[in-house]
Amino acid sequence: MKESSRRLRHPVVHLACFCHCIHYIRYLLETLFVHKVSAGHTPLKNLIKSCAFYWGFTSWIAYYINHPWYTPPSFGNRQVTVSAINFLICEAGNHFINVVLAHPNHTGNNACFPSPNYNPFTWMFFLVSCPNYTYEIGSWISFTVMTQTLPVGIFTLLMSIQMSLWAQKKHKIYLKKFSSYMHRKSAMIPFIL
Repeated sequence: MKESSRRLRHPVVHLACFCHCIHYIRYLLETLFVHKVSAGHTPLKNLIKSCAFYWGFTSWIAYYINHPWYTPPSFGNRQVTVSAINFLICEAGNHFINVVLAHPNHTGNNACFPSPNYNPFTWMFFLVSCPNYTYEIGSWISFTVMTQTLPVGIFTLLMSIQMSLWAQKKHKIYLKKFSSYMHRKSAMIPFIL
């Protein structure tokens, strides 16, 4: 029975595992090597809450995607392929934005607004204040479309709400802090939010 169910597993199951791992490996490596740790540390209750949230959703997502009755996406391989490519593009964009945010300019002056450079992924700074959240949401929307499961959709919705709150808060800080900041930019989603 186990052997036959393993053979019948849709390739999107393995691709979803790969993409999910890529996302969190990127996140962990950026935490170790890109992000600067601030003077304040994360309170223990926030750490426990975050771990419970991410681990809980990861377990729920894995259960649905690996369930023997999992139904592959409605539009087949085209839906999976386009979503997987978009997911990888958004992951790359998120990485490059985080590198720019860690090193805002070549002079070492952190008192300036991060700006786009020669890397096309950073050109999102022309449109939004927080392109890292734009790319992050793009990754999770792509993952939702690729897997077509309820838990991923709920996770994406909750993360989108949280990131939009963070983006709006940062956007207001940028507006106050940088007088030359372009007021026509959006916080996270170009021309909308």
